[in-house]
Amino acid sequence: MTSRRTPRNTYRLQIRESFDLSAATDRLEYLHHLGVDWVYLSPLLEPEPGSDHGYDVVAHDRIDPARGGAEGLAALSAEARRLGMGVLVDIVPNHVGIATPSANAWWWDLLMHGRESRFAEAFDIDWAAGDGKILIPVVGDGDEGSVRVDVAAGEVRYHDHRFPLAPRTRSLEKQHYRLVSWRAADDRLNYRRFFAVNTLAAVRVEERWVFDQTHVEIKRWFDEGLVDGLRVDHPDGLRDPEGYLGDLARLTGGAYVLVEKILEPGEMLPPSWETAGTTGYDALGAIDRVLTRPVPPGDLPQDGLDWAAMVHGTKRAVADTILGSEIRRIVRELPGGTAPAAGTLTKRLTARLRGAGSTAPTPLGMPVERVVDAVAELAACFPVYRSYLPTTRGHLDEAFDRARAARPDLVPVLDALVPVLGDAAQPAALRFQQTSGMVMAKGVEDCAFYRYNRLTSLNEVGGDPSEQHLPVAGFHELMAIRQRDRAEAMTCTSTHDTKRGEDVRARITVLAEAPAVWTAALSRLQTLAPVPDEAFAALLWQAVVGAWAAGGDPQPDPALRSRLHAYAEKAMREAGDHTQWTAPDQTYEAAVHAAVDAAFDVPEVGAVLGELLTLVDDAGRSNALSAKLIALTIPGVPDVYQGSELWEQSLVDPDNRRPVDFDLRASLLAERIPTHDAATKLSVTTAGLRLRRDEPALFTSYTPVEGRGEHADHLVAFDRGGAVTVATRLPLALIEAGGWGETELVLPAGTWWDHVTDRDVESDGTVYLSEVLDVCSCALLTRIPEDGPS
Repeated sequence: MTSRRTPRNTYRLQIRESFDLSAATDRLEYLHHLGVDWVYLSPLLEPEPGSDHGYDVVAHDRIDPARGGAEGLAALSAEARRLGMGVLVDIVPNHVGIATPSANAWWWDLLMHGRESRFAEAFDIDWAAGDGKILIPVVGDGDEGSVRVDVAAGEVRYHDHRFPLAPRTRSLEKQHYRLVSWRAADDRLNYRRFFAVNTLAAVRVEERWVFDQTHVEIKRWFDEGLVDGLRVDHPDGLRDPEGYLGDLARLTGGAYVLVEKILEPGEMLPPSWETAGTTGYDALGAIDRVLTRPVPPGDLPQDGLDWAAMVHGTKRAVADTILGSEIRRIVRELPGGTAPAAGTLTKRLTARLRGAGSTAPTPLGMPVERVVDAVAELAACFPVYRSYLPTTRGHLDEAFDRARAARPDLVPVLDALVPVLGDAAQPAALRFQQTSGMVMAKGVEDCAFYRYNRLTSLNEVGGDPSEQHLPVAGFHELMAIRQRDRAEAMTCTSTHDTKRGEDVRARITVLAEAPAVWTAALSRLQTLAPVPDEAFAALLWQAVVGAWAAGGDPQPDPALRSRLHAYAEKAMREAGDHTQWTAPDQTYEAAVHAAVDAAFDVPEVGAVLGELLTLVDDAGRSNALSAKLIALTIPGVPDVYQGSELWEQSLVDPDNRRPVDFDLRASLLAERIPTHDAATKLSVTTAGLRLRRDEPALFTSYTPVEGRGEHADHLVAFDRGGAVTVATRLPLALIEAGGWGETELVLPAGTWWDHVTDRDVESDGTVYLSEVLDVCSCALLTRIPEDGPS
């Protein structure tokens, strides 16, 4: 086993067939020169054929051959060791890919043998609800006739889908599964999924043998010293996250482990978890908000929207539709419910499961649909992703209070649910905990974030976009807590899950400093290229402004048009209020796509965009550089998402997984005086990464640094124990005021070195910010000893 190592910083790489482990190995020298301490790899285990992201694992006993296989990881690890670097790998314990059943040996065996399969216990299936069969929702409307049995091949086929025939059978009726309408996923599905993705089936790692077999390759990595740490995907989907992390600590010898846990504002990670902390969305939210100007109500377009009411509505809609199967399964597991641990149901009992109206006993002695209604309401009212009974009972109590207030008619049912869902020994309580996070993710991240479009730079995972601003004093308070409690947690500004890249958000943030200009521009754009929904128009044009080429180039990257079209399609269908993935409104979508084209083809639209880009470009750069340096130097382990050492103007996945031009980055880093438009960001990133890696003793505490003078409110500065970060906030107003003037930074007397601009800064106890920040909007200072640099 490896001894515990902790990264000083990380750099995330997306490993895929077109950028495999061998290609990643070739880039380690560049990353080392950049200042990277650990390389951070996306999932490596074999996924669905052709998967670009790797989160749909089908085999846990091997690294994907297309990604380089075991030899590829061995070579990368050896090169990392040569360079003194560590290796962090993303793992996916919650679910497996089942889109191609033949690719997943466990799922194939399960379909072939049903409950007699040796892998039956690995999957979370309610056999009773399917009358002893797994319901697979793949059949199109009216297309049941396309399902056929191919006895010679030993398969059931439906177009390109292939499923196994049970031994010694020849008919559909004898199979351990039933191919049903895709619409059945909403309320009749009987296997747990990843959120509402039918092709990702959850696995039960709480069972010891399932944990062992799904971690056999991961264990090898640590036994052979190939990997130093792990990032755990979606722990909230697990039955017992704390127990899982304990098992993982034993398997890895207590290695460095991060969790992709979404914390709502004010929520803390359970202290008993064996983890260094989260992957950093809480830090991202704080950074974005300390750089955002508070805008009075009514000054921005879409100000009249009620975030809390919207979220309740979108979560409730999700609970009633695409996650209805999960809600009904909770109800079946309540005392008096109809989901026995084993055995089949009669047709009468199956009908009652589906709410067909039986007089048989019902959950809690109440009508099934009333209980379903109450559980769905409770999920819609849940204030955070999930509870972890018994330690976080307060969140459950708050949800009950909210549900009672929202639905007085359900109070008797809710009161009956309290003792059951509050008892960690009850199966329904454990399942509710696994489900509430699904409802939050689908209702908020994948729906409300596309409808609440006041200032979309704040619409990020784990954030509340109605909380627009964080005062500098509040930011310092949060960072001091972070230093005290989670100094080894990750910080980030972009990830593969962010809705907008860091520099897209940095530009959009500027609009809060010029709400009247933005409001007028949006009105003109609606006149010139009308979008049927004004709320969606606000989202769309913010994305265009944020993603347009740096410098406002009127001839942006030719790929931008197609990228914006793809983004618009995903955004409007995720919003789901006018068009949906399952029922596209062609007229509405055509109008939106016409607006995207107008950005490129209609001169009058281009003129409005040009004015906005002129407004936000310089200030957006300032925000981007400040955010980057703050993220690299606050308490925690900073991560750089691949390519974001230069401008990161990606939109939502899959746009943010586009290939990165590492040759360009390596050549810029090698230049003594780089002339590229993003050279300053490269300097900021390199300064932060190198100092964090090479001088960790300068980052052991957190103390705010004071500014004095007329524009001191434009300063965010802190001392990490020898390394002082100085950053600009609200740059547009500062530019309009003519700069810093005589505003000062309180800095101990002596000679300091700015690692961003490579020059001296002299202080006699204070120094003018106009001198420190005349070249770049941020600085990273360390004191030069009196006898000179060592």
